[in-house]
Amino acid sequence: MSTSALVLGLFISWGLFLVILMEACRCYFLIKGRIRSNEFKPDNSNLPPFMQRLARAHANCIEGFPIFGGLLILALVTGRTEITDALAPWFLFARLAQSSIHVASLSVVAVNARFATFVVQVGIAVYWAWALLLN
Repeated sequence: MSTSALVLGLFISWGLFLVILMEACRCYFLIKGRIRSNEFKPDNSNLPPFMQRLARAHANCIEGFPIFGGLLILALVTGRTEITDALAPWFLFARLAQSSIHVASLSVVAVNARFATFVVQVGIAVYWAWALLLN
């Protein structure tokens, strides 16, 4: 398995982990009687701030998948993973860091760090797109 394929699988698994964590927390709120099953809002806006940040972190992964996952898939289906393999682990590290920071805090320092990790991902994606389309 190429590094790109592994990272794609881990990226998908990270999104799955975040949704499982969110649903486990929602089940906890249901069991404790803090909310009824028909009262959940998609953005968790009627739940504690942690849950709202978790929903946003998960949404960020889903929103980014067509770009980041799509480029990895493009490399895989065209047999050009030599373009994506070297930076794929760095992309994944930046994605995991972005999500973790997002869930942890909304402080100015955290938001700036989260943005920096996103810039890394976008820079990698720009390079991948350029290399995959023009080489």
